[in-house]
Amino acid sequence: MVAPSSLKTRDTAAEQIPEETPGQAPAEPFPAEPVPATTAAAEVAAVDQASAEPASNVSWLGRIGRGLGVVLLSIAILAVTVLIVVPRATGSQTYSVLTSSMAPKYAPGTFLAVQPVPFDELKLGDVVTYQIQSGQPGVITHRVVGFGFLQTGEKTLTTKGDNNDVADPEPVREVQIRGKLLYAVPVVGFVANALGNSDRSLWLAVGAAGLIGYGGFTMFRGAKAARKERRVA
Repeated sequence: MVAPSSLKTRDTAAEQIPEETPGQAPAEPFPAEPVPATTAAAEVAAVDQASAEPASNVSWLGRIGRGLGVVLLSIAILAVTVLIVVPRATGSQTYSVLTSSMAPKYAPGTFLAVQPVPFDELKLGDVVTYQIQSGQPGVITHRVVGFGFLQTGEKTLTTKGDNNDVADPEPVREVQIRGKLLYAVPVVGFVANALGNSDRSLWLAVGAAGLIGYGGFTMFRGAKAARKERRVA
């Protein structure tokens, strides 16, 4: 005797699974519903977009890196040229402004390159650097505002700071002159003062070499990444 639940289950299964008769071909499964072409295309486009987003981010990072490399390399070359190469090539001495007597044009922290020139070639309006005491290291950089002569007939200069109300009290003799201002670079003098007089050129060269090296490496890495992106594309 079979439990009613078993009979019911069997009848239900019989209704759901048709019996095959001898010689009759098995029933074919229902064909799969075709996927619309638009849906497939959309899925492919979504995959392509998802894979393209990381590549786009990498491309932007590469461009930023190359741009940063160019900027650093340009700064390094400019620094080496202005702070080391030109002064040495022209025989100039370099100084840093410490006071405000020549402000605002030559404010404290300004880097000065002073080139030796013949005393007789100096004229009104020239900015000169001279020793406070002949043969002593202390110097002043002021503008020539006049000429004079000592009782011995020696020619002298009258100088004045642009930011001062009166001219310097003592005339400047030829033996005191260190040179005429060739050019000035704002702010850089603070860095030069921090490095000190003895090792200034060495540290400037080391810093510039570091910037050049980093800039060159960044540009090389950016160019390599760009070539890789072109191969992938």
